Amino acid sequence: AAHFRPEFMHFSVPQNIYIHICGTDLVRDRDGNFLVLEDNARCPSGVSYVIQNRQVMRRVFPNLFAQHRVRPVEDYSQELLNVLRYIAPAGKKNPTVVLLTPGVYNSAYFEHSFLARSMGIEIVEGRDLIARDGKIFMRTTKGLQAVDVIYRRINDDFLDPKVFRKDSGLGVPGLVDAYRKGNVSLANSIGTGIADDKVIYHFVPKMIRYYLDQDAILPNVETYLASHESDRAFILENLERLVVKAANESGGYGMLVGSHSTEAERAAFRKRIQKEPRNYIAQPIVPLSRSPAFDDDVVRGRHVDLRPYILSGEKIKIIPGALTRVALCEGSLVVNSSQGGGSKDTWVLEEEAVE
Repeated sequence: AAHFRPEFMHFSVPQNIYIHICGTDLVRDRDGNFLVLEDNARCPSGVSYVIQNRQVMRRVFPNLFAQHRVRPVEDYSQELLNVLRYIAPAGKKNPTVVLLTPGVYNSAYFEHSFLARSMGIEIVEGRDLIARDGKIFMRTTKGLQAVDVIYRRINDDFLDPKVFRKDSGLGVPGLVDAYRKGNVSLANSIGTGIADDKVIYHFVPKMIRYYLDQDAILPNVETYLASHESDRAFILENLERLVVKAANESGGYGMLVGSHSTEAERAAFRKRIQKEPRNYIAQPIVPLSRSPAFDDDVVRGRHVDLRPYILSGEKIKIIPGALTRVALCEGSLVVNSSQGGGSKDTWVLEEEAVE
């Protein structure tokens, strides 16, 4: 697995929590059953759309909200801040928390700045931080200030050029040393990308059964592993009827939707699969459920999926709303914003009081 970090095996993380923020993508099949499509456990994005969509909808349709008991999502930032403070190094009563961003040219920078502003914390780039004596400090106009918790929106590879990619200019030299010594906490923890691996996804139901002695409440989409000879033969013979995904890509990249592909694209993927079978999985094309969407002032059905956000701190909390991602092009099954997808406000209603 590309994101497996063997050097962090048996490493004790604060409060024994590895994944503090998770976005799990769900789809609904033609029979109305919800299925888990994938987990996003490294640096899940998109929650700013949840909050911004709600704010816009409230302003545009105030009467609609007045007629329904819609649960709020605006307290997400405070709930996230509570999680980040909870995982601070031992003894830190009022920890300094920062958000580490790759910078203004990152596609999710708006979300980074939005969340930092909403939480009332500093947003920093790698050059704003410095490691000294096994600790992390932030450069300020008043001198160096110790940093206790980093909400990092940078992948492992770029966090520390002394440990991972030596050409990274995004991270902080010495950050991993401070992390190992317990002087700074990271959310999410280093190595959580293994839970993003689409091959590992295949085994999650078996993990649940082994460790919890119960079946998963929500099933996975049926998945074929190209590393298994029989599965690989099936995949190569049925590319036009499958969705093929690279194990460690995200955002709709490294993916082939067989029914929407050309013969040349399928031939290219066939070569990639044969060359690196461990790096590919395939799934049946799930006919995603549709939701009404405006298209040139006409309401049309568009395919959607759902990304709820889960925070794990002192308690596990599921935000009472979600990111509904929508494929804006007719017939398209690609909902990722990086591939031209849109989003919708998603309501969770208060339960009616029982008299």
